[in-house]
This record gives sequence, structure tokens and C-alpha cells, in this order.
Amino acid sequence: MSTLERVFEAFLWRSRLVVLAAVIASLVSALAMFFMATVDAASLAWHVFAGYASPELSAEARGELRAASVTHVVEVVDGYLLATVLLIFALGLYELFISRIDEAERSEAASRVLVIRNLDDLKARLGKVVLMILIVTFFEHGVKMRFEDMLDLLYFAGGIALVGLALFLSHAAEHKVRATGDGRRVTGDG
Repeated sequence: MSTLERVFEAFLWRSRLVVLAAVIASLVSALAMFFMATVDAASLAWHVFAGYASPELSAEARGELRAASVTHVVEVVDGYLLATVLLIFALGLYELFISRIDEAERSEAASRVLVIRNLDDLKARLGKVVLMILIVTFFEHGVKMRFEDMLDLLYFAGGIALVGLALFLSHAAEHKVRATGDGRRVTGDG
């Protein structure tokens, strides 16, 4: 092997460290999203506890506050889910391109969600969280939706059916069922 080839291969191998920029940016973005969602949750709690039980609040105003609060809760959940996507993305990129996270390997509390073995693991984990974000967003729009005729209700019911189908398919893909030689059925986990 020539010296030029060794130098080039060493440079090529070390160039993977550029991924650290994406890891750090994703981690900072995740922390920012966790902070924003937490501030939103605290603000929601303050407004609900300060105003919802007020005797001066009319039934109509209480109903509006309730609807606005439910929508706000959905937005908070959406913020936490987005922060989770960014965190999983940062951890996954680090594990795939830089190094295994030894602390995660040793930890008994480490979730299998955070241990990324290959690109398919990363895609699967991100896909599940993105699906949850889409479901929460659908729920948020569903709460605000006004049904003017039966067709609107039918569309909404179809959307719910498609959400259920998406959850079923994502769960089925995670737990593929295979038959053993003696006819028993075992999930992909066993």
C-alpha cells in the first residue's frame, strides 16, 4: 500500500467526523424544543389553574378555554415528540458514524429505542416518532374541525380509519410473525 493511499484513506476515514456538526446541531435543537415545550406546558398550567375554576367565568367562556387548552396540550405533546425525534437523530448519527455510546451499552436503564445499530434502526425509530407527530397533528386538527354536513363527518371517520391502519401496520412490521418448524407461531421478538 502506498503512502499516498494510506494518507488518503486516513483522511477519508476521519472525514466522517463532519457528522459531529449535525449531531451537535440536532442535540441543541432537541434541547431548545424540550425547553419550549416545557415553557408552553407551564404556561398552559398557569392559565388553566388561574382561570378555569373562576366563578366569574361563564359556561361559554369555560368551554372556549377548555377547547383552547386541549389544543394547547396537543401542541405541547407535538413539541416533545419533535424534540424526541431530534434527540434520536443525534444519538443515531453519533452511533452510526462516530462511535458506540459506551454509557448506553452499560446502562440498565438504556432504552432499546436509543441504541442504534444500523441505518435501518435509525429510520425505523424516526419513522415511529414521525408517525406519532402526524397522529397528534391529525388529532389537533380534529379537535378544531367543525362538521357542517355528513360528508365532513365521513372524511373525518376515514382519516381515523387510516390512522388506525397506519398504527396497525407499524406495529405489525415491528412484530413480524414467523412460523416455527413445529407449527407454533413466534413474534419477531422471541
